[in-house]
Amino acid sequence: MTELASARDVRARAALAIGVVVTLAVFVVGLAWAKWTPYAAKALEARQTHHWPGSNILIAGGVRPGDGPSWHAATTFFHAYLASIWPALVVALLMSASVQALVPRTWLPRLLNRRRVLSSALAGAVASTPSMMCTCCTAPVAITLRRNGVDRAASVAYWLGNPLLNPAVLVFLLFVAPWQWTLTRLLVGTAAVVGAAVAVGLLTRPHGTGPSASDTAPARDSEAPARRFVGALLRLCLILLPEYAVIVLALGALRGWLLAGTRLPHHGLLIVVLAAIVGTLIVIPTAGEIPILQSLALLGVSSGTIGALLVTLPAVSVPGAVMVARGLGWKATTTAAAAVVAAGLLGAAVLSLV
Repeated sequence: MTELASARDVRARAALAIGVVVTLAVFVVGLAWAKWTPYAAKALEARQTHHWPGSNILIAGGVRPGDGPSWHAATTFFHAYLASIWPALVVALLMSASVQALVPRTWLPRLLNRRRVLSSALAGAVASTPSMMCTCCTAPVAITLRRNGVDRAASVAYWLGNPLLNPAVLVFLLFVAPWQWTLTRLLVGTAAVVGAAVAVGLLTRPHGTGPSASDTAPARDSEAPARRFVGALLRLCLILLPEYAVIVLALGALRGWLLAGTRLPHHGLLIVVLAAIVGTLIVIPTAGEIPILQSLALLGVSSGTIGALLVTLPAVSVPGAVMVARGLGWKATTTAAAAVVAAGLLGAAVLSLV
């Protein structure tokens, strides 16, 4: 019996080691393919040309401010958006499935959960910087963190930190935009990530730190690791992707109305508040805010409006909020969105001053 138990322990440890290695390989190889290598090339090009080659995704298909909803507007936006983000989305799904199926559930809470809400928020923010995903692509990973027992503060910081603290976007801004944009994004983006995470942590603390492993998935001992991985990946795809597609199509169809604000006077508090709200709703790919803001600057839009959009455009979004609400809850998700709107107003003030 002792020899049998010892053999089982050896097999279990070997399976654990293989699972962790596979998860790390998915993380490193996947992000190198989808993010690190392409972004390094873009950064070198931006440094040489001081020009951003991307186009404004909000006008894809020839949609103009004030245009009514249409299937053409929906599909052209969906195609342009999907073409930009599909590699990151694939990697995010694989990362999420790997963590769910192959990594011990106690590891991530030990790494990210802290006694103080602020410390958890900072841990989640730091953990977010290598993956550099947009708010929708990082949503499956944020959901997985939460379901594995990571507290809401760290999960929210990871979700928002991906787009707002993306080091590649900061480098892009430094090379192709005024330095004031980079400074505003860094300072206010950090405040938005940490502030939103702390607000969510304090507001939801009485409800506990996270669901138990038994509440989130079948017992791991009953299934082989490969089967667990496939099952987790299928669940993510079947649940998240359809609602994601529907919401992105709807936003694409309505973007003419959402862009109608550009016809309003370019200065004043009302347009800044409107920009902060609309920017929080719209979904864009990573660095998609750069051509949008450059186009608005050429139209003479105020620094306040640009500052608000600089913070809110990459963060939250309706599709991202709908997806993470499944793991975080609507109370936490709406709190994070409200904090991002407030950060957008702060961004407007900071950029207007610098």
